[in-house]
Amino acid sequence: MLILTRRTTIAAALAVPAAGSLPAAAQATPPAVTERPLFGAKSWVLGNGLKVVLAENHRAPVVAHYVFYGAGSGEDPAGLSGIAHFMEHMMFKGSGNVPSGDFSRLVAREGGQDNAFTSRDATAYFQHVESSRLALMMRMEADRMAGPAFNPDEFEAERNVVLEERRQVIESQPRSLFQESFDAAMWGRQHWRGRPIIGWPEEIRAISRQDMLDFFAARYSPSNATLILAGDVTEARARELAEATYGLVPTRPFTPRARNATPAAAVEERLERREAATREAVLVRAIAAPSMTWGETHHAHPLEILAHILGGGTGSRLHRALVESGLAVNASAGYDGETAGAANFTIYSTLRAPTTREALEGAVMAEIKKLLDDGVSEAETARAIRQQTAGALLALDGIGAAPRMLGGTLSLGLPIEEAEYWPARLRAVTQAQVNAAARAVLANPLATTGWLLPA
Repeated sequence: MLILTRRTTIAAALAVPAAGSLPAAAQATPPAVTERPLFGAKSWVLGNGLKVVLAENHRAPVVAHYVFYGAGSGEDPAGLSGIAHFMEHMMFKGSGNVPSGDFSRLVAREGGQDNAFTSRDATAYFQHVESSRLALMMRMEADRMAGPAFNPDEFEAERNVVLEERRQVIESQPRSLFQESFDAAMWGRQHWRGRPIIGWPEEIRAISRQDMLDFFAARYSPSNATLILAGDVTEARARELAEATYGLVPTRPFTPRARNATPAAAVEERLERREAATREAVLVRAIAAPSMTWGETHHAHPLEILAHILGGGTGSRLHRALVESGLAVNASAGYDGETAGAANFTIYSTLRAPTTREALEGAVMAEIKKLLDDGVSEAETARAIRQQTAGALLALDGIGAAPRMLGGTLSLGLPIEEAEYWPARLRAVTQAQVNAAARAVLANPLATTGWLLPA
């Protein structure tokens, strides 16, 4: 299962407003900047190094229980891409006191929901349950933190499950298969950004049980993990339960995150693929960009605003220049600075016949040049900030928003304030900062342009 970052959590909240959320007028114009935190979370550290974060919310007798490990596919060893995701699967195959398959059955029996997800930066396991069932969730999750079974009798069967998932999610989807090739063309097949999260098929087949044991020992230490509790639980109760469960897990050393360097140039500056199942020509252009953890990090928040101005919906520059002019079916830009290393600033567009590929690509580059030459306006900046921050208030209604936003931030080694005060950080971005970020990134030579075409 794929992770939801802060950006996608907010986007989901904007797309599907929760019941009882703010009226449309309030969504469009959030209140003035304040230093009030989104969640008011409290945090502490157990003796074994496990970070604990609590975001109390007593509106309903429900609690979300998440454990984030600071180890995603970006930590997969060379030649073993997909091991972080494969291990996510095997973590459900039993531990010291919980037989294989019982974890999810026990959660369901108690009326809860559970799942897990792997991203490039983290692997997380979670349950949403009625508050009185939290102790059981914490006992079971702490049990597999102490040591999963990685049952050898189930290892090969689960490898086949992962390979089938890859066939369904990647190999049977032309756009997913193209995106995988595109990432490898830009970053390199063995670079952490160039490898698929689910792994290359031949490398999934090469993973041994000992490889997984080694990965667990290197990455799944309590001191490389964050426990997030959100919902109907008091601090006193959270502290008591955390000590009684996770506090019993022995401390272990872990291997710190260390990723291969960013290349000076793309492996391939252009990529073209033809797929029989593709009906429309799709243009993708990705440019290496700073993130909240890498490079000129002060550009990260301005780049979020820049992406929205350039390609964030019907009022964006690319929509007006490409879609309203009849050149393209759609056009968008995306940027997510929440990653441990270099980020991508990406532009997408689907060609509308009879527009030629050269015309569409030329129009995209002309719009980028215009933005670099003239800059963004104060009005554009203010509008983008309003729209981007409106979703933060809506996201508070969802029980999963707080743990995902807080856990995603902390698993990168960023301070909790980056999640708590994200709307205020974004509202503080200026027109000059957006223009400076555009100049620093949009002309970056580390970039790749790709076309997915009908066969």
